[in-house]
Amino acid sequence: MWQAEKSATFFLFVSRMKRVVITGIGALTPIGNTAPEYWQNLLKGKSGAAPITRFNTANYKTRFACEVKNFDPAQFIDKKEVRRLDRFAQFALVCSDEAIKDAGLDKEGVDKDRIGVIWASGIGGLDVFIEEITNLALNPVPRFNPFFIPKMIIDIAAGHISMRWGFRGPNFATVAACASSNIAFIDAYNLIRLGKANAFVAGGSEAPISEGGVGGFNAMRALSERNDDPETASRPFDKDRDGFVMGEGAGAIVIEELEHALKRGAKIYCEMVGGGMSADAHHLTAPHPEGLGAALVMKNSLEDENIKPEEVDYINVHGTSTPLGDIAELAAIKKVFGEHAYKMNISSTKSMTGHLLGAAGAVEAVASIMAVKEDIVPPTINHFTDDPEIDPKFNLTFNTPQKRTVNIAMSNGFGFGGHNATVVFKKYNG
Repeated sequence: MWQAEKSATFFLFVSRMKRVVITGIGALTPIGNTAPEYWQNLLKGKSGAAPITRFNTANYKTRFACEVKNFDPAQFIDKKEVRRLDRFAQFALVCSDEAIKDAGLDKEGVDKDRIGVIWASGIGGLDVFIEEITNLALNPVPRFNPFFIPKMIIDIAAGHISMRWGFRGPNFATVAACASSNIAFIDAYNLIRLGKANAFVAGGSEAPISEGGVGGFNAMRALSERNDDPETASRPFDKDRDGFVMGEGAGAIVIEELEHALKRGAKIYCEMVGGGMSADAHHLTAPHPEGLGAALVMKNSLEDENIKPEEVDYINVHGTSTPLGDIAELAAIKKVFGEHAYKMNISSTKSMTGHLLGAAGAVEAVASIMAVKEDIVPPTINHFTDDPEIDPKFNLTFNTPQKRTVNIAMSNGFGFGGHNATVVFKKYNG
């Protein structure tokens, strides 16, 4: 009797949970400084990789990356304020501005007490950290910029966004390496479902292209060293992949309760219908070889709305272009989806943007949302040689975008430490 009452209570609770939709997007990426430009260049198969311009790379094993191009923060932020912001926070402000305006949250009449900000980064203020520690090493008398700590800490981006717009709802940061942004989206999704807020500005930003960022990942032997041909260096699922290409930038989405969005006449890109998390519990940096954590997180993400595996049309995979990671992720997909794995489209947009670390999930969510909205799957570029260890029956969307109905799209994010997070988007049909 008690068990029956418990089950009835649970289903009543679930039935009362709010529906969640996406009403705004923003992107600042190596292949486009706005969401529309980014999306168009994804469909064109444009590579964002080029020689690094931000520091002298003469003594580095990797001398290229996917930098944001033609970015002048002073065009968007007061010059005095720019000096108080690390590059990752500059990216966050500019990108979130685009999403907020796209969603119409900048209009009069919105209840700012019920709008929150959840912003992710894997590293945060790396530029200012390197600058200040270098100054300390060169100067026997310690002299620190008073903005050193406020520029460096990861949560400061969320704080700046809330202060810029007066959003007084829940405000915090998520940090889980390359799964960080997806976890920001999941937290926003769940808080809205529970009625704790009307909307969230959620996303992630990263600015790791610096002496410490490149040097640190080089020391781990994680980066591609294809210096003679940067544009083709990020080649997920290709036999000759040799590591990921570092990227920088930001992505933002406005996640909103459905009735609130309808009441204010907001446009709706799609519905968010799932978010799963798991841990590999295996290794500091390497994925589980059988993809156990990756399989678990995808399975978990489908449970929120009881989505069947065969309903998923597209997966924007983590797909970093590393020898071990690409294989493990496909193994996990086959474990979860069975024969349906061969009927889906799979692609890695990191082949074009590089790996934005803590911001990767943010820009890839934007790509997934647009795939659902526009019914077209962006490609995995730079495929030259089939890997005999990869099942050729997978549709990895090599080199050319593919038109198809995308009712449900999934986006994966896996991070050092074994952190896994997956989000699911569905076409909105009223």
